[in-house]
Amino acid sequence: MFLSMFNASVDKSPFGDFWFTPVGQNTMSGQRVTPDSAMQVTAVFACVAVLSESFAILPPVLYRQNGRKKEKVTDHWLYKLIAKRPNRYQNAFEWREMCQGHLVLRGNCYNRIIANSRGEITELLPINPDSVTITVKSDGDYSYLIKNRDGSQTTFSREEIWHIKGLAPDIYQGYSPIAIARDSIGVALSAQAYGAKFFSNDAKPNGGWIEFPGQFKDTEAKKIFRESWQSMQGGGNRGKTAVLDMGMQYHDIGVSNVDAQFLETRKFSIEEIARLFRVPPHRIGHLERSTNNNIEHQGLEFVTYTMTPWAERWEAAIEADLLPDDSDLEIEFDFNRLLRGDSKARAAYYHFGVLDGWLTRNEPRIAEGLDPIDGLDEPLRPLNMVPEDEADELDDANEAIEEPGEQKQEKQE
Repeated sequence: MFLSMFNASVDKSPFGDFWFTPVGQNTMSGQRVTPDSAMQVTAVFACVAVLSESFAILPPVLYRQNGRKKEKVTDHWLYKLIAKRPNRYQNAFEWREMCQGHLVLRGNCYNRIIANSRGEITELLPINPDSVTITVKSDGDYSYLIKNRDGSQTTFSREEIWHIKGLAPDIYQGYSPIAIARDSIGVALSAQAYGAKFFSNDAKPNGGWIEFPGQFKDTEAKKIFRESWQSMQGGGNRGKTAVLDMGMQYHDIGVSNVDAQFLETRKFSIEEIARLFRVPPHRIGHLERSTNNNIEHQGLEFVTYTMTPWAERWEAAIEADLLPDDSDLEIEFDFNRLLRGDSKARAAYYHFGVLDGWLTRNEPRIAEGLDPIDGLDEPLRPLNMVPEDEADELDDANEAIEEPGEQKQEKQE
């Protein structure tokens, strides 16, 4: 199998990269997988980008429940923090994108909480999850040990760190999807390395053997010949005609891409990675099984079963950890931007909403980026539909309106 060809490609010499790169998880394919190395697989990068960007475009809505109405709140410090400026270095989109990327790739998102004297949070500073170690105390409580860029370490209490967890085995830390699926990603990395090495060798299988009817004088002579042959066929000499003497014959090793199932492995790896992140394959450019009929349905499933749980995770963490326990505020992420659909579907949605009375005529204009018009803020009432308990009263009123007209017609006759 072609995957076995790459163990030798790792430079383990005293000057190689092997000893100076972060330690990752060993895999059956021989590849060491870390979150950073996994991002070298285009399918992983695409999935992380899709999930991070799809979440970052969702505008947060802070509101207060007033009876049956939701009153939007825009003058609260939490709204300004989440929706406008989370810290001095990032805007809201960059911050949400980075934090969601940490969650998707590493299963945990950490932010240092900076508050003022009034207890209002003024900044949320994201921390690379790779630099965080959770220290559990004997009583079950825990703290966060952060490794700084200069090599020093700082300990923070739970109250000083805002921690969003992904799927977790305990109360301390979420699973790393990359660690869980390291073998699948290792196969993708191996296939990618194989493809690069294959094409760097003019799309020819590596290796071969030379048939020599005679016998070399000794081992040293054989070694000298081998090195001479490799130098003649490498570098700038690649592709040039070789000249063999003394009856020697060169034989290729017939390892083909079909035999190694290279293309099938690449396709399967894409589907495996998309399954890991619960991203429809067409969202990362894999259109092999996608049609015009099922792409829209897959898009709705992506919103319902992938993005909605992520949004709920964020909302629960914000309300539980950033707001006081007695607060009457709630936060939601608005999914309208992900559910817009095409222009025909939006037109039908607005049309029935206005005619059925659950949308005002100005709401579609605002949703489409148009200015509202005076007089269009009242909902329309369908005249042919009323509640059952009001039907008799409406019939009596209609009869009262019709009677004078009928009496006038009788007099004329």
